[in-house]
Amino acid sequence: MRTVVLAFAAGIGWLQWQPALPSAFQLAVSAMIGIPLLATLRLPRWRVLGAVAAFLLGIAWAGWLAGERLAESLPTSLEGRDIEVVGVVAGLPQRYDNGWRFDFDIEQAPAALPARVSLAWYRGLRREEDDDNHVAPEIRAGERWRLKVRLKRPHGNLNPHGFDYEAWLFERGIRATGYVRPGDGNVGLDSLVARPAYVVERLRQLARERFARVLGDPQQGGAIYGGVLTALAIGDQRAIDAELWRVFGRTGTTHLMSISGLHVTMVAGLGWWLASWLWRRSARLPLWLPAQKAAAAAGFLVALLYCLLSGFAVPAQRTLYMLGVVAVALWSGRSVSGSRVLASALLLVLLLDPWAVLAAGFWLSFGAVGLLFYIGGGRLAGGHWLAIWLRAQWAITLGMIPALLALFQQFSLVSPLANAVAIPVVSLVVAPLALVGALPLTDPLLWLSHAVLAALMGLLQWLAVSDWAVWQQHAPPAWAVLAGTAGVAWLLLPRGFPARWLGLVALLPLFLVPPERPPAGEASVVVLDVGQGLAVHVQTAGHDLLFDSGPAFSPDANSGNRIIVPYLRANGVRRLDAMVVSHADRDHSGGARSVAEELPVGRLLTSLPDGHDLLALPLVQQPCRDGAGWEWDGVRFDLIHPAAGDAERYRKSNDLSCVLRVTAAGRSALLTSDIEARAEAALLARHGERLAAEVLLVPHHGSRTSSSPDFVAAVGARETIFPVGYRNRFGHPKAEVVARYEGTRQWRSDRDGALSVRLGAAGVTIMAERAERRRYWHGS
Repeated sequence: MRTVVLAFAAGIGWLQWQPALPSAFQLAVSAMIGIPLLATLRLPRWRVLGAVAAFLLGIAWAGWLAGERLAESLPTSLEGRDIEVVGVVAGLPQRYDNGWRFDFDIEQAPAALPARVSLAWYRGLRREEDDDNHVAPEIRAGERWRLKVRLKRPHGNLNPHGFDYEAWLFERGIRATGYVRPGDGNVGLDSLVARPAYVVERLRQLARERFARVLGDPQQGGAIYGGVLTALAIGDQRAIDAELWRVFGRTGTTHLMSISGLHVTMVAGLGWWLASWLWRRSARLPLWLPAQKAAAAAGFLVALLYCLLSGFAVPAQRTLYMLGVVAVALWSGRSVSGSRVLASALLLVLLLDPWAVLAAGFWLSFGAVGLLFYIGGGRLAGGHWLAIWLRAQWAITLGMIPALLALFQQFSLVSPLANAVAIPVVSLVVAPLALVGALPLTDPLLWLSHAVLAALMGLLQWLAVSDWAVWQQHAPPAWAVLAGTAGVAWLLLPRGFPARWLGLVALLPLFLVPPERPPAGEASVVVLDVGQGLAVHVQTAGHDLLFDSGPAFSPDANSGNRIIVPYLRANGVRRLDAMVVSHADRDHSGGARSVAEELPVGRLLTSLPDGHDLLALPLVQQPCRDGAGWEWDGVRFDLIHPAAGDAERYRKSNDLSCVLRVTAAGRSALLTSDIEARAEAALLARHGERLAAEVLLVPHHGSRTSSSPDFVAAVGARETIFPVGYRNRFGHPKAEVVARYEGTRQWRSDRDGALSVRLGAAGVTIMAERAERRRYWHGS
């Protein structure tokens, strides 16, 4: 069974990595071949054919469900149009400073629309137009509303080693995003649609409101860790601030601050124990049904309720299905091995949600439990129970290193100690008390849970503050991850097994194979996909420069901490030799502070006005000036704008943008930021033919105020890059500007994702991230 389930999972995984779905005919053929081959499972000599059958059926099953979901795509003709819909608030609504965001199940619409969409309801028409005259009403799960909405197809930024937002939406069944248009036509129709899923979500929202009411706002003297208790009780992690996530990440305890398998198991265990104790108190009930069977059923039902309340994430699903298999085995009087229980849970998870393989939690959850079974069987036996517990924590930490480096490029060095304390405290005390605290009249239990958690947080914060608490590095190549996984399996073989040290050798490539850098004399220029903004990473053989830092999305989230820093770390960049902030606009400077706080920066080059908050950073600072330049590893960097005195000459900060020319192997890339026609004319007057470049970052995102015909002709680029956001409100790039670059090869970050340019002896090459990493759901 285990081999068959793994083969089925492999088939599903293979399909999720395809750039396009197989045709309906191909899926049908896979099913027609796979189903008859299942009969070979009863023939020991032909079981390999059974695995082939499972692989083919995995492809057919996942492909059929994917085709059904793709069929719900929003027609492009309906993007950006006002549409009146009737539907129900699904999921747990999230409140923000400027309104709400929630999933919405559409029941009625004038045209064919996806069944589920994600909506924002701002105080104003758009986020940037919010004002106190437009107040979004309170939104509650399960309410039916008539709304006027404006939708667009799912779209997200796509960068090397970056988060795939479109995959996340696709896995959740969300096939369009948008916002509610203000007006009198937005009317609540029903206070609660009495369907089980909506009732559960309403209960989750009531529990969240109770936690906020009892514990208070941390910014106004309330419980500091109330957001963690909310996450432990109902799975809503949004109230946990960035600083707490940093502590959890550095101590390797992130898995405990959500509904993990451990929590579900502990709650189920408490339900089992209580039911068994009560059942045995009766003289008649054990005669009707053995206490062990009644306790197993009760434990499973308690786990089911907890999973529903928690949002039913993959780790919770895995644990629930494992508990279900154990309960069925107990009721039927059969014994079942741990590996078969895990295989059964894996099969159920993938049958119900074949996109679960796209989530990091899937790999970490099943990997950790599989590792526990692998190192079990007495391998850790011997000695005091505390020593056994610590050895188990160390083995799990070691075993998860390849996955953690592949997914997050870091692992905690203090994790064994932190988890040895945190797991029993959170799973046995904090989480159960928080769950009971969601009920009325249990305020003291909720505060007791917070007190215990606060004591634990003191230890975790002490462990996290050390520089050596966490190991961070580049993203290892796929082959190194596979070798490391094999090395871990070899290293954790039973004592006495010969040459276990060879496992350490297999782990070395994870740490010792760095990402490729350009050779001396060549340069890599990566235009990151940050939406409507700009961030460019320039790399030579031994140096790194960041040109602009993209937009800020909210007070806590920006391109720096969400996109640029993860990208740089995954590529092995530990230090920036220089950072250029071309001008003050937020779509170019919004992530600079986050970058400077996370990575050492050699110097800051900028044209920011006096008093700008970024000038307060403790960095060596230098103004951008025409004529400044330097050379790194045979690559020339020249600042060609602004000139001395331009600050008094230009009113617009756009025309003061730093302009950088990068020249390698006789080829140039011109990074122009947001300059407009006046600055272009000045560049023509000062530099003329020297503006020529093979690659041009189109000025001001393709605005009609830039790219004057004379400037376009003087540069004479063969490759032009438009850094623009999908369906941005400015309409960039303008059609007349695009026409001026006719005859060049045109690239757009909204269509192509991040663009990796290589200036080298072989010429100029450009690779689009969406082409290299395309999956069948992209652009659907």
